[in-house]
Amino acid sequence: MGLPGPGLWLKRFWVLLQVVVHVAVGKVCLILFPERVKQHILAMNQKNPHFSYDNWAPTFYSMQYFWFVLKVRWQRLEDRTEPGGLAPNCPVVQLSGQRCNIWDFMHGEETVANLRCAWNGGC
Repeated sequence: MGLPGPGLWLKRFWVLLQVVVHVAVGKVCLILFPERVKQHILAMNQKNPHFSYDNWAPTFYSMQYFWFVLKVRWQRLEDRTEPGGLAPNCPVVQLSGQRCNIWDFMHGEETVANLRCAWNGGC
């Protein structure tokens, strides 16, 4: 695995600019129009009864939010495939909390044993 090509660096720079503008505009709106931003955030989360504005609002448009969004957007740049090609080997977290890649998870001993049990009608 070598250095990414110049096209990927250009895409990363563009994503960085987009995230910087998004967070900066959000922070300014949060300072200038706090009630309107509160209404907007609550309107987006009407379907989630566990959402509490007081718990989540301080995290929006913070440095932690900035780095999280930037990391996710950069990872999505690299998770591409061509028709007929291999799918990206994305990271996953098992129910036990163990982290691995999807290929390792699909071909692990536990998964193979579970598939055999399901194929044979149960264990």
